[in-house]
Amino acid sequence: MRVVSTSGSSTAFPFTAVVGMDDLQLALILAAVSPAIGGVLIRGEKGTAKSTAVRALTEILPPVDVVPGCRFSCDPARPDPACPDGPHTDERSVRAARLVELPVGATEDRVLGSLHLEKALAQGVTAYEPGLLAAAHRGLLYVDEVNLLHDHLVDVLLDAAAMGRATVERDGVSVTHPARFVLVGTMNPEEGELRPQLLDRFGLTVDVVASRDPAVRVEVMRARLAYEADPVAFVARYDGPQRELAERIVKARDLLPEVILTDAALRQIAEICAAFDVDGMRADLVTARTAVAHAAWSGRTVVEVEDVRAAAKLALPHRRRRNPFDAPGLDDQQLEEAINNSTPPEDPDPDGPDGPGPGGGADSSEPVDGDAGEREQPAGDAAGGGARRPADGAEAGDAGGVQEVVGSGVPYRARVLRVEQAGVGVAGRRSRAITEVGRVVGDRARVGREAGRPHLLATLRSAAPHQHERGRTGPGLAVRATDVRLAVREGREGNLVLFCVDASGSMGTKKRMGEVKTAIVSLLLDAYQRRDTVGLVTFAGPTATVALPPTGSVETAVRRLESLPTGGRTPLAEGLLQAAEVLRIAAIRDPRRRPLLVLVTDGRATYGDNAFARARQAAGWLAQHGIATVVVDCEPRRGLRLGLAAELAADLGAEYLDLGDVAAGNLVRAVSDRKAA
Repeated sequence: MRVVSTSGSSTAFPFTAVVGMDDLQLALILAAVSPAIGGVLIRGEKGTAKSTAVRALTEILPPVDVVPGCRFSCDPARPDPACPDGPHTDERSVRAARLVELPVGATEDRVLGSLHLEKALAQGVTAYEPGLLAAAHRGLLYVDEVNLLHDHLVDVLLDAAAMGRATVERDGVSVTHPARFVLVGTMNPEEGELRPQLLDRFGLTVDVVASRDPAVRVEVMRARLAYEADPVAFVARYDGPQRELAERIVKARDLLPEVILTDAALRQIAEICAAFDVDGMRADLVTARTAVAHAAWSGRTVVEVEDVRAAAKLALPHRRRRNPFDAPGLDDQQLEEAINNSTPPEDPDPDGPDGPGPGGGADSSEPVDGDAGEREQPAGDAAGGGARRPADGAEAGDAGGVQEVVGSGVPYRARVLRVEQAGVGVAGRRSRAITEVGRVVGDRARVGREAGRPHLLATLRSAAPHQHERGRTGPGLAVRATDVRLAVREGREGNLVLFCVDASGSMGTKKRMGEVKTAIVSLLLDAYQRRDTVGLVTFAGPTATVALPPTGSVETAVRRLESLPTGGRTPLAEGLLQAAEVLRIAAIRDPRRRPLLVLVTDGRATYGDNAFARARQAAGWLAQHGIATVVVDCEPRRGLRLGLAAELAADLGAEYLDLGDVAAGNLVRAVSDRKAA
């Protein structure tokens, strides 16, 4: 755990020195003014100062009144009657605001808290050791790379965010304590998306993109270099603006209860949320709270159109998604139309100012239902096909020398892919595996100072026979580090499904490529729901390309697939070697995630000398390394069949399937059957 607190001598990068992040700064400030908003999710590419801005926020937050000695930061004015450290006295003390960082790899015990093992075993008493949620109460809980957080930790955060309390019921411990915090998360969308349940728990969202204005970029570099050269002098230069901002936040908090949200403003918010077809009522409530906070921040006591506009642009982008394929964001013009068509507040200027107001969110210009028409087509119907362009690098006389882009059809519910035998995998929602979470199936010795949840009964059994020789005569047990046993748990793992797709001219029929793309998109949707990783390698012309590195990002995957062209010769060997390289790197980065290679080809190899012989050599290498593979033969069923894909499947030790038998939905079934083998 890392706890950051406000300190007068801090040399953290000043919040007011952050350049070109107006939307991000506004969202964080509004969450600080009104914690009831529910936190902020910051999405953006790497290197955009997301973490810097979040950590700088603590320097301008007001101090917190707490009960002295309370590990759960109870408010002296309203102490929690069920606090494990209660009952409390009337004393009070003031401490700095706190930001608690939750590591992506934290254990559930570290987050929730657990039994104090040493006291339980040595003294025979049940003592609770608070976790990160207790430390974050009445403060900020920050999760960097929140989209990579394990599912079991996501469930813990969801429960705490929904109830405002953390509950621990395990190992003889039954404790509940308040856990109200502002959840702040940062993420890079290219590395995967959040589960919808957790995404909806963030009150506001901001998409951060580095400015393309050279003047702004120069200012960013100048500020950062000056800070690194002399942090103390740089921070001192911003002392005045920092204090002014902190005082303004305090004034806004004091003004917040006096802000009037008129019936007309409430109706306008409801009409805007309805216009964007958001799910549930949380969007309406968050928008209303944000509008009130924005009015207080602006020094007004009545919510105006400007406040509603700013609130909608921060609270709605991540709630208008109808499915994982929809890109988050709001269209400014569509928002203005929704505002103009809604009932304006009774205060000044019912039409609102022209153009977007402060606190804007995403800059997407994609219509809300922009993709709906394309996806309302039958699977494999080449929804986006028809566009032709010259093939890059195609040689004269190549079959399919013109590349054609064929779109996918409607994605369908894929059959669950599972590996029947339990392995040692990364936590997920697919195949059985020995993981960090799940039901206890045994115990094992701890290696060195290895972290993990102890198996209490097994540890007691291990220590009990040695009490006489250790001279123990009183209550409790003499326990040594070598006695500790860790629980072995069986849960679910995630897998890597890597598609290696022939995109050459022989694959260029609309129906065939449409079926293949639809199957892959359907598996991507299933992977999004089950926390799988999916990758895509394509080969055409002279080379093979990693069209999609192993990822869980559905949006990125769909964009790459929809734009995948077909045409040119068939570099089959290069495709297999490229797939092998992707799997090799993936095994280094994530050795516990078991792979499955799905090769979609007609078996023809037309690029280079001895093309098919080289392809068979590459297949033999994959077979030697035990890569589980499915070969889907796309050779036409009518006319002369060469049977090359079947020979390739034999070299790979793979299951051979004909596309005529596994078209579209059957392709998913083929993958499922192979993984269950």
